[in-house]
Amino acid sequence: MNVLLLGGSPSSPSSSWRLLQLVGARLAALGHHIVALQVRDLPALALLRGDIDDPAIAVAAAMVAEADALVIGTPVYKAAYSGLLKTFLDLLPQDGLAGKIVLPLATGGSQSHMLALDYALRPVLASLSPRHILPSIYATSDQLPWHPERGLHPAAPIAERIDAGVEQLEHALHALQTLQVLPRKPAVIDSRSAPAALAA
Repeated sequence: MNVLLLGGSPSSPSSSWRLLQLVGARLAALGHHIVALQVRDLPALALLRGDIDDPAIAVAAAMVAEADALVIGTPVYKAAYSGLLKTFLDLLPQDGLAGKIVLPLATGGSQSHMLALDYALRPVLASLSPRHILPSIYATSDQLPWHPERGLHPAAPIAERIDAGVEQLEHALHALQTLQVLPRKPAVIDSRSAPAALAA
């Protein structure tokens, strides 16, 4: 299944992007096809103008359309997800996430920003008609220690939430794949109750 890692951080490096990469690596190990998009790499002027005819914006929109699931990562500033991510989500059509599974991730300076995912980001994602939004994962920077050689090593409580999130997404993707391969039964018309024009 196709999974898009959508990074909404304006900074590089960033804790939210490292968290996204960790989840992406776990999903890739389970056999899913992973592609990544950092919104900050898109042309700023086209993004701000909402220019969907810009080639880079069109490619980004196509990446969303082709994904079966999105793992969306954002930093939280002043109890709100990043304006960069909002600008990109505003480009998507009203049903831009239709049929897709979404796993939201966020990082912030303290636990006081944790509810930003539920009260700010989730309603926006829900308005784009996804099939399912999984429980969010929030971590502070202190819970995501980074080592240049060993990489990201989340604190135990966050590691457990990551394990649960990956498992939930894997189950949801398996269910979605099953639905996609199930044969559709042909419609059967009962001639006894059909209109005369059909029964003739």
